[in-house]
Amino acid sequence: MPTESMTTAPAWRTEFLQHVRQHPFTALGLLAALLALLVMLTQSLWLAIFSDSGILLRWALVGGMAAFAATSLGALPALALQGVSRRWEDAMLGFAAGMMLAASAFSLILPALDASALLTGTALGAAGIVVGGMALGVVLMLGLDQFTPHEHEREGPCGPGHEQCNRVLLFVFAIALHNVPEGMAIGVSFSQGDTSVAIPFTTAIAIQDVPEGLAVALAMIAAGFRRVNSVLIAMATGFLEPIGALLGVTLSSGVPLAYPIGLGLSAGAMIFVVSHEVIPETHRNGHQTVATLGLMVGFALMMTLDTALA
Repeated sequence: MPTESMTTAPAWRTEFLQHVRQHPFTALGLLAALLALLVMLTQSLWLAIFSDSGILLRWALVGGMAAFAATSLGALPALALQGVSRRWEDAMLGFAAGMMLAASAFSLILPALDASALLTGTALGAAGIVVGGMALGVVLMLGLDQFTPHEHEREGPCGPGHEQCNRVLLFVFAIALHNVPEGMAIGVSFSQGDTSVAIPFTTAIAIQDVPEGLAVALAMIAAGFRRVNSVLIAMATGFLEPIGALLGVTLSSGVPLAYPIGLGLSAGAMIFVVSHEVIPETHRNGHQTVATLGLMVGFALMMTLDTALA
């Protein structure tokens, strides 16, 4: 007779295929988005190797790797955490939510409005582009919601007793997603070949990525993931920074509209998940005060980093 551990993987595959059958259009949309990303990334790598602008792409890749290293460095302190009470779990989730709300406003929406204004020449047109990107982010997260473990499942990556697993997985998706346009911003800064602008800008983003890496790890630990796995996944989210950096250099000359739309998409995804999933979860256990205080501290910290290093 097969053991429980032997049947877990097939059960996951069966559930995934059921999601695909139940939501075929969502599955096709996610697949199309992934293929488009792979095509653009392949184009960037080809140009980095064979084109005259390859030096700019290689510099952008170095900048993206620096941001990836900063995210990884920020996640490492989470390894030292031992047993954490539910009260502190909610406080940590609130802290992570606050950081992401501030990052959405100051790192994503405001730069997106500035970039859109340069393209359209009007404030209304700029707002329309950003709002459209935010709407795409919401649609994307609703689609991803169909393919993440849900509370009714008997087993999942968080284990029993951690009903917030689905919410935090969406939160991590949103944070990882926001690293793509953040990396694109690094690539755009290198696209003009002016290192006096690009290096300080990349340094500022790398510094911001340190607490972001910690926020991801803390959120996953609070959801019941193993400490080591939480840190590794937090590090992995930072790997999207160099990918975004390569895309940023290529798209800045070919499809400049992709940059503000990407920023708006990431902002919409994060705001949606924080409001729809994370904040309600932190208020379910009677810890509203510490969760709200954690959110305010996280928001203030990220706002300070974003504005002081801008």
